[in-house]
Amino acid sequence: MPSKPINTYTVALMLSFTILVLFLSGFLEFPSLATSVRSARGPGISDAAAAPDPFTDLVGAFKKWDSRVGCARFRERHGGQLGNGFNRSASPSSSLQVGGDGESECRELQLSHVSVLVKGWTWIPDNLDNLYPCRCGLSCLWTKSPVLADKPDALLFETSTPPLLRRNGDPLRVYMDLEAGRRRSGREDVFISYHAKDDVQSTYAGSLFHNGRNYHVSSFKDNETLIYWSSSRCLPQRNELAKKLLKLLPHHSFGKCLNNVGGRDKALSFYPECANDASVTPKWWDHLHCTMSHYKFVLAIENTWTESYVTEKLFYALDSGAIPIYFGAPNVMDFVPPHSIIDGSKFSSMEELATFVKSLANDPVAYAEYHAWRRCGVLGNYGSTRATSLDTLPCRLCEFISKKGGRNARAL
Repeated sequence: MPSKPINTYTVALMLSFTILVLFLSGFLEFPSLATSVRSARGPGISDAAAAPDPFTDLVGAFKKWDSRVGCARFRERHGGQLGNGFNRSASPSSSLQVGGDGESECRELQLSHVSVLVKGWTWIPDNLDNLYPCRCGLSCLWTKSPVLADKPDALLFETSTPPLLRRNGDPLRVYMDLEAGRRRSGREDVFISYHAKDDVQSTYAGSLFHNGRNYHVSSFKDNETLIYWSSSRCLPQRNELAKKLLKLLPHHSFGKCLNNVGGRDKALSFYPECANDASVTPKWWDHLHCTMSHYKFVLAIENTWTESYVTEKLFYALDSGAIPIYFGAPNVMDFVPPHSIIDGSKFSSMEELATFVKSLANDPVAYAEYHAWRRCGVLGNYGSTRATSLDTLPCRLCEFISKKGGRNARAL
């Protein structure tokens, strides 16, 4: 006897009942909102859904990450990014100038000693002045003293314009502009900027920008106030962006712009342990890193968003042990360690970004993974970023000048 056909309604009812039984028994699991958002931003190893855990102890978060994930798995995922900054193959990015074959480059040097005289007022710190032993047996004198460099091979100009003409036997003219526009003077023989396409690159990742600061890093992370922000140059576009995000998240704003802590220079009243020397009137930058370290996140917004213009705003946050929330250069990932920052431009809205930040703040394992690069020694392109910073500029510039012959170079 032929069987009776089962109607569509009956089939749908049976399938629904089967799915419900599997879900209740644990065979099926639907992803949480936090997991979905995190995965959309480039999932880390520890992307499994977790119950909210509003932690404050960073060391405790590290221990949980170690037990559930660990460096072996992180290195396996990012193992191709162990770059140290001195081998061209370690950094495939064209955003950074990195050293090539040492022997062939050494053969290009024409001088064994190069002296650079820095001319006029400049923000370049005085502690860069030194006699440097560089590779290939080259020595490099970098100084602001015309007495020490009485016959310099190059004159470096930063806030003033080089001379119009250069005759044979005169020092080479070097001009540096690290601002977003990177405008040449039109009179230089060598041009330094933040961009890899120019003669010599200098990133903002060096430590010489901030010698003498308090580098105490707190292991306590505030879970009530999630974000640190400080800006005293209140550009309309940057202010508007910051306002849209910060209204969605608990934060402290210590600068002139959008200040919500009762005035400027209030950081030491919040964190007295960040004071350097009680006998000296503190400047805001003296305790910048220490103050940042108490927060889980630091908002970093560039004045100008253009390729490769990644400034100290981002690197200060990385150095402080916070997670930067970054808005700026579209190729920022070429300059930072793997899985170390939140690129705000990758989110479809401020609401989505705020949801992700809140989720991360309540997940110690996922949060700790943003610090795995420094604990597991996986620097990626960051090694090259540091290797092309202001810290190494003297030797790299002297090498470039030596290859051109210094003051012996023919005038054009």
